Amino acid sequence: MEFAQLKSNLKKDFNGLKTKLKVALLGDTPTQLLKQALKGYGYEVAVDFEIFEADFDQIDQQILDPTSELYQSESDYIVIFASVQKVQLKFYKKPLEKRKDFASEYIDYVRHLANTIHDNTTARIILFNFPEINDSVFGNFSNKTEMSFIYQLRKINLSLMDLSRNVKNLFINDLCSLEATAGHNNVIDQKFYINTGMTHSLDFLYPVVKNITDIILAIHGKFKKCLILDLDNTTWGGIIGDDGLEGIQIGDLGIGKAFTQLQTWAKELKERGIIICICSKNTESVAMEPFEKHPDMVLRMNDVAVFVANWENKVDNIRHIQSVLNIGFDSMVFLDDNPFERNMVRMGIPDLTVPELPEDPADYLPYLQSLNLFETASHSAEDKNRTEQYQVEAKRVSVQKSFANEDEFLQSLEMKSKVSAFDKFSVPRIAQLSMRSNQFNLRTVRYTEQDIENLISNPFYYNIYFTLEDKFGDYGLISLIVLKKDNGDSLFIETWLMSCRVLKRGMEGFVLNNIVATARSNGFKKVIGEYIPTAKNDMVRGHYKNLGFTERGDKWEIDVAQYEDKKNFILPIQK
Repeated sequence: MEFAQLKSNLKKDFNGLKTKLKVALLGDTPTQLLKQALKGYGYEVAVDFEIFEADFDQIDQQILDPTSELYQSESDYIVIFASVQKVQLKFYKKPLEKRKDFASEYIDYVRHLANTIHDNTTARIILFNFPEINDSVFGNFSNKTEMSFIYQLRKINLSLMDLSRNVKNLFINDLCSLEATAGHNNVIDQKFYINTGMTHSLDFLYPVVKNITDIILAIHGKFKKCLILDLDNTTWGGIIGDDGLEGIQIGDLGIGKAFTQLQTWAKELKERGIIICICSKNTESVAMEPFEKHPDMVLRMNDVAVFVANWENKVDNIRHIQSVLNIGFDSMVFLDDNPFERNMVRMGIPDLTVPELPEDPADYLPYLQSLNLFETASHSAEDKNRTEQYQVEAKRVSVQKSFANEDEFLQSLEMKSKVSAFDKFSVPRIAQLSMRSNQFNLRTVRYTEQDIENLISNPFYYNIYFTLEDKFGDYGLISLIVLKKDNGDSLFIETWLMSCRVLKRGMEGFVLNNIVATARSNGFKKVIGEYIPTAKNDMVRGHYKNLGFTERGDKWEIDVAQYEDKKNFILPIQK
């Protein structure tokens, strides 16, 4: 997308955009065009960015002064753009013999800025790393001497990755990776820099602001969870029904290599926690055969959460997949080589992401990787089990049909739940669940890992997480509650969210029983709840009313003394 198009978006009506986020933009070079590009790209993804732009080269002044405009802006995100050109000038000012310490000193400086921001605001930090500039002072010997700029620059980029792992509210906008894709001459326009002081070419602003927005949306809970694959000429070359098992193209030879690469990428996404599904116009037994018998297949049946192969239209089949997974269409990506099928699906399900695959399969993977469809702001050990969890859920649904009533079915599941205060071991999964949960989320508060660690040490909060398992398998951590001490005699439910995978299991009553028990044991008389509507959480609009809360203005209230435990068939796991 060209800068001119992003700029033209600024003339459009932003009032209808429901998602409004505050962003602060700090830079050591002019940032006016970057601001315009970010605001314009926001329109493309239905986000109204309210941007505070600091004065030129005021990074330190804005961050280190607790009374600065930065903190007065109360921004949700702070974007820090330190240019590689300015870093290079600082490097050159050091005596040659002291340059070997430049990277470690720079990281200490960044750590100090991040800690200062953390002390003054809850905003998330998005920090640019550096595209590479090789000054050719040492030539290729730069790789062997700590006194070269490229050596220190690469060390900085690596150290920033390590720093972001430890500073949980810090996220990296990977300009170094963007440069590797775009090419150095397309990233830095030297004439433009000399004449304006702006370090990036106009054409490079689009991938920069897309990266920023991808990070923000992932933190904000808007990201892709599922990849749906067509089969013929998408997952493998050829048509399985016509060409047979031996005739499809896959493996290490010729164009088959392109399909193997795509499958490998999909397999890695599955290992990371992305749900892989199949939607194909095919006879099911024929479509399954390569997954079961072809020696060169990377994807196997146990990698697929939902497999749909029939001769019905793909819109209806994708709707079926969505109903099984119980996630939003905007969390799903569909790949199909056929332009007709792609357009039919786009028209039938507008919220679904349907990339316009190139004609040549060799270009499939580079194109998809350039889209950065599966940005994430967190990762936990449980992610790799997500496909198995959905496969097990299908077994539960099948067994449920054999029971005469719901109570008998729920009792047969032999459900157990661990109820625990937040702990450091569970921090990654708790943060991830807060970012992923959109439908069963009463107030839609998002927490980074740093936010969770802050809650653990905050004496004004009680924090509880819940797991769930049954005779079929383990759901893992599926619900979290954040309770805030409020007005002396009441507890306010700041956050109540739950995975939709455990709906209709009695978990709502089990959780409320534990909330009231926490209030009762700590001397609170009331529990206060609030529902803040969003585009996705309408399913819990009547949540508090259905659980017996009394409406009080815009809040909901329950009397601890009069509360009677809700019936459920979930047993607490003894610690």
